[in-house]
Amino acid sequence: MISLFILVGFVQGWSVSLVILNMCIVSAIMTMGVNISWGYAGVINFGVMGFLAMGGLAAVLVSYPPITEAWKAGGTGIGISFVLLIILITAVVYINKIVKKKTNRYIINALIIFFGTLIIRHFYLNATASIEDVNPAIEGFLGGLGLPIIFSWIVGGFFAAGVAFVIGKVALGLRSDYLAIVTLGISEIVVSVLKHEEWLSRGVKNVIGLKRPVPYEINLQNTDWFINLITYLNTSKLNDIIDVSQRQKVLNKLIIDGSSIFVKLSYAFLFLIVMFIIFYFANKAQLSPWGRMMRAIRDNEIAANAMGKDVVKQHLIIFVIGAAIVGVAGAMLVTLDGLFTPSSYRPLRFTFIIWIMVIVGGSGNNLGAIYGGFVIWFAWIEAAPITTFIINQLTAGLDPTNTLRLHLLDSVPYFRYLLMGLILLLILRYRPKGIIPEKIRHS
Repeated sequence: MISLFILVGFVQGWSVSLVILNMCIVSAIMTMGVNISWGYAGVINFGVMGFLAMGGLAAVLVSYPPITEAWKAGGTGIGISFVLLIILITAVVYINKIVKKKTNRYIINALIIFFGTLIIRHFYLNATASIEDVNPAIEGFLGGLGLPIIFSWIVGGFFAAGVAFVIGKVALGLRSDYLAIVTLGISEIVVSVLKHEEWLSRGVKNVIGLKRPVPYEINLQNTDWFINLITYLNTSKLNDIIDVSQRQKVLNKLIIDGSSIFVKLSYAFLFLIVMFIIFYFANKAQLSPWGRMMRAIRDNEIAANAMGKDVVKQHLIIFVIGAAIVGVAGAMLVTLDGLFTPSSYRPLRFTFIIWIMVIVGGSGNNLGAIYGGFVIWFAWIEAAPITTFIINQLTAGLDPTNTLRLHLLDSVPYFRYLLMGLILLLILRYRPKGIIPEKIRHS
């Protein structure tokens, strides 16, 4: 992988290579989250997309400055709606405890939910309409806390963990195939909510201009220490240029290119720290008595249950932990992009590609999960330029307007799907346990 990144740096540019590297690191963290739930305990999680979206929402709610006008217009109504919702849930729970007869319990709960929902909708709809009418072209939502975006990485983990806890309480008793359907369906619901609740996340209008945890290129280009650094690193190249104006032009270009590379390296440094921290604790957990218990549950639930282990409870714990790590990756992804686009969360990119990474890397092995994240994302990105190069070479003798040549070039974006399918088939045929399979440990 190091050789491939170096090759891309020389052929396509170091900026491109670092962009791919950063996305590989984020993908590896996502893959570790899925690997923890599936590889450790055999709990299937097709809700990756929804947990990533919750991490992205955390980045908005933490880092975006609060919009005072929106809070004045509808903040009170949203607060009242939230309080009434808590009261409604508390009332239902209380009725379930004190009313013993099922028929009476169902009737009372139905009445509470019906009338409670009507009251909540009255405050909620009026509040959201008022918020979304506040300068809708560029605002139309409440904004966030205005804190450094790096805090959202932790908050994103908690957001995803909270959603996973609710899903787990409802669905973890289901058989694995039904659990896969439920988690995928609920992730679609989460994304749909984020698309349509504009007061919360601007919906399909997207949130842009999120603050970075690293310097901006334009600021670096006007900073003395950075200019001096670039000048020092390129001293020999600049000394060969005699013309002063030409030397300044070359230096300006080097400063612009260097600022882009510096920013991407800064992101890579931060992301690598997070990846290694998660990798360290994930390995510690896997080798601990808890990790051995999870593998025992994965290999034989009936035997583990007979030994007094609460299988459903342990499944819930591992499901929440895995989702939390995916949520951290979701916040990091939005931090890297600098914008939040709910419509970009699609199952193919943010669920099934992640699962291919887990399968290819090696289920149950954290190092394999990281390697799978790097290999698959690199292949996904580089499939298009490599395919274009091959098609141009094979059709070099044809007329530029040849129908076959144009058809093949138009089909380039779809070759990556072919490549993913081919990689998956080859791995399942020749390395069914992944490139770096789980180590069998005998305690």
